[in-house]
Amino acid sequence: MARPKKDKCITYTKDVHFRLTETEYEILQKTAHDSNLSVSEYVRKVLNNQKVIVNYNLVADVPEIKKLLAEFGKIGSNLNQIAKYFNQGGILSQEMRGEINKRLRDLYEMKYKVMEMAGDFHGNTETYRK
Repeated sequence: MARPKKDKCITYTKDVHFRLTETEYEILQKTAHDSNLSVSEYVRKVLNNQKVIVNYNLVADVPEIKKLLAEFGKIGSNLNQIAKYFNQGGILSQEMRGEINKRLRDLYEMKYKVMEMAGDFHGNTETYRK
């Protein structure tokens, strides 16, 4: 059984040839691959100003990151409980103010842990600051 014919408007009849440097071609190939498209299809979409979505999947099986994600979840749960309390008409007491400050302090501590880890994985972050 023969393959069905494409519509005339879908058939590609023109070839375009142009030169790229090795680096340009690698970038083009990588971007097309990350978009789950062939190089030809990627170039067609770019030419037609269509939105091209590039997906990057970062995979890191680091116990410290898993621990931090669990802590973020717990803090988020606590903040949701605080928001629910105020949305139901709760008043701001010293105890509640202390709880809010404690959660904010936890978030800042975690922020610095993440910054430390990023420095460990990608070099010193101070090097790139101006």
